[in-house]
Amino acid sequence: MNIIGNKIKEIRKSKGLSQEELAELAKVSLRTIQRIENNESEPHGKTLQLICGSLAVNMEELMEYGKNEDSNFMTWFHLSAISFLVIPLGNIILPLILWLSKRKNIKGLQKAGANLLNFQIIWTVFQYLIFIGFVLFKIMHWPGANVLLVIGIFLILVNILFSIIFALLTNRGKIRYYPNPIWFVK
Repeated sequence: MNIIGNKIKEIRKSKGLSQEELAELAKVSLRTIQRIENNESEPHGKTLQLICGSLAVNMEELMEYGKNEDSNFMTWFHLSAISFLVIPLGNIILPLILWLSKRKNIKGLQKAGANLLNFQIIWTVFQYLIFIGFVLFKIMHWPGANVLLVIGIFLILVNILFSIIFALLTNRGKIRYYPNPIWFVK
């Protein structure tokens, strides 16, 4: 069932608009509005933008309609990134599995999951580069090896701390996002 159509119909009625008026405002056909509201089709791309603009609603808000809020799952989702302590690449694999299995059902998980995964990918690349540098410096007996070891331990602590802080914030209903200069996953 197309739950977006139900939400569009609900918003249209709350604004006192008929289907004809919405079609005229959005510059789409009346039949398009009828199909969307009767759950015969789902609006995509430009049609969705036009309808959202006409109803003065945010597209993200409309796409989240019908999803459940589950702060308990979101808390565990953030904590799953700590699994790197037990499983190599667990900080990416476990959150990815959780994200793919629930992102269409839980409100806010699509963006939070992509954000967490991007942070973990960047963190993992840096962590492995530091580890490789540490090993090479040790083999060559360079004095900088201990500095890389300290940086590596610091990064591990930062990742653990971020996971716990974001889990606690999520459990309290506050949505915060990891710092991400590069987005690999959207």
